Amino acid sequence: MSTAIDDLYSSLKARFHGELIRPGDHSYEAARGIWNRMVARTPALIARCADIPDVQLAVRSAANNKVLTAVRCGGHSLAGYSTCDGGLVIDLSRMREVIVDPASRRARFAGGCLLSTVDTATQKHGLVFPAGVVSHTGAAGLILGGGFGWLTRRFGLSCDNVQGFTVVTPDGSLVRANSKDNPELYWALRGGGGNFGVVVEFEAGLHPLSSVVLGEAMCAVNDIAPVLRHWRDFMPGAPEDLKWNVSLRLAPQMESVPAQLRGRPVLSQSVLWTGDPDEGHRYLGQALSVGNLVGSGRRVMSYLDLQTMADHEFPSGRRYYTKSGYFKSLDDSSIDDMINALAALPSPLTQIELAYLGGAASRVAASETAFGDRSSPFVVNLLGNWADLSEDLANISWVRNLFRELRPAMTPGVYVNFMSADESDRVPEAYREHWERLAAIKSHYDPNNFFRLNHNIHPRKQPVMT
Repeated sequence: MSTAIDDLYSSLKARFHGELIRPGDHSYEAARGIWNRMVARTPALIARCADIPDVQLAVRSAANNKVLTAVRCGGHSLAGYSTCDGGLVIDLSRMREVIVDPASRRARFAGGCLLSTVDTATQKHGLVFPAGVVSHTGAAGLILGGGFGWLTRRFGLSCDNVQGFTVVTPDGSLVRANSKDNPELYWALRGGGGNFGVVVEFEAGLHPLSSVVLGEAMCAVNDIAPVLRHWRDFMPGAPEDLKWNVSLRLAPQMESVPAQLRGRPVLSQSVLWTGDPDEGHRYLGQALSVGNLVGSGRRVMSYLDLQTMADHEFPSGRRYYTKSGYFKSLDDSSIDDMINALAALPSPLTQIELAYLGGAASRVAASETAFGDRSSPFVVNLLGNWADLSEDLANISWVRNLFRELRPAMTPGVYVNFMSADESDRVPEAYREHWERLAAIKSHYDPNNFFRLNHNIHPRKQPVMT
């Protein structure tokens, strides 16, 4: 007896320009894998699209056959939403064209682009699109969830820099969304995730930048508290050209790390300056002025080198689990809780990431995009990162336990790109006052919740948006 997947395959194969991959095909095992090894699923069909008509055909056919459908750009979804069991994966990895107009400082890039694809194209003209910090991340998923990165304080979130979207909706229609055309959808796509359709093209604004100054340093556990307090007090008044990221972790077993620190709890800090280098050295000196710092150094580096600097720490095929939240202010008690948790770190790559937003990101009004509250600038991300299935319980428990201790001091809210699969109850928290508006837009564009493999915004039973 024919199944829905068989019917779907039959409806696609005669007209599909790309590659249709099924279990048993020689490329299936490689094609089904995603970045987070915590999620190992077996889709019944992978449609690797060659162009926009392929995406339209795949969406329309899957919807007609009521087949569970996931959308994959870079496969970096922490929650594993870029794959599914027994359904269809719409794979955009062949759609990576980037067109840059240096005169207008604008770019158009396809829905399957990685950050590295966009960076390589824009840097040929000395321009940047503000994005994330790992170059093999899919640009689409990052942007649709908001998009934090090195340039957030200078140029805003990734979604703040998108001026238009081209979207395939659940009926296979091609819709353009910008400030004039479908403005409600345009609003929702800037932070509302993949709830509304498959974005096949982005129009984005670019900014001139080709090199930065980076300062780095590390300190042992006894100096972590004073350095963190200095960071907390320094950042609210820091220039927007300065981005200072902090990580609490075990020092790596590397020759560049002093032998007495290797494998021990440390604070690792990276201070970025995007303005005039001479001025930057002065501010970097002020930032890196507290504690007994080791491995301290400053260097001018290309933007492309900056964007690939963290790639080796977050490779595909490891196991990742996170809990994240915001602080209006970071009190001493929360600092102590984080430092105390380092004694029980279960993996050398599991870490506490701390960042301060503010700057350009904070100047965008809360009502301007679907992205959640911007008024709490301190971000903490408890990032579990390990290799073996046998280590799951230890790493997940460590993340959950520390989050439980920190949660009372946090403000409501969570960044959807830092959410794991077991946090569906926090989706309304991510959007807060935007929730009802997003539900209305979802009901209009996707009333049957076809696009539900995401941090899902449920449609209302009766669409009410006009």
